[in-house]
Amino acid sequence: MKLSHAASYALQAVVHMATQPDPDKPVASCIIAEKRHIPKRFLLKILKPLVDKELLLSVKGPTGGYRLARPPQQITMLEVVEAVEGPICGLMPLVQENEDEDNPLNRRLDQICLQSAEQTRKQLGQISISELVNCW
Repeated sequence: MKLSHAASYALQAVVHMATQPDPDKPVASCIIAEKRHIPKRFLLKILKPLVDKELLLSVKGPTGGYRLARPPQQITMLEVVEAVEGPICGLMPLVQENEDEDNPLNRRLDQICLQSAEQTRKQLGQISISELVNCW
């Protein structure tokens, strides 16, 4: 599996928030961007779906920023990745647009792709953000 820049930056930002001594104190996006070497505008685009999926809370005002919506042990890597990338799914694109979907090889390859995606989802769903904090 290869993480996109967006998913990698999202995980970096969430783990950064999880390492803060006061979990109720919001962290400004510019601080996260500076500490994790993430482009500021790109980070803001990444944080929005994390707020929309209720993984982060956005706090307005001069002392505002972002903080985790739940404890880090209750947020999984899968949730963060799927918040910014959409659902992990296993679809085998047909070689040609008019190719026969009932072809036994195509059916088997599609089945393998679906199983692989499900295994990836299962594995990422078992890794909490608190486990990643230990790598910090």
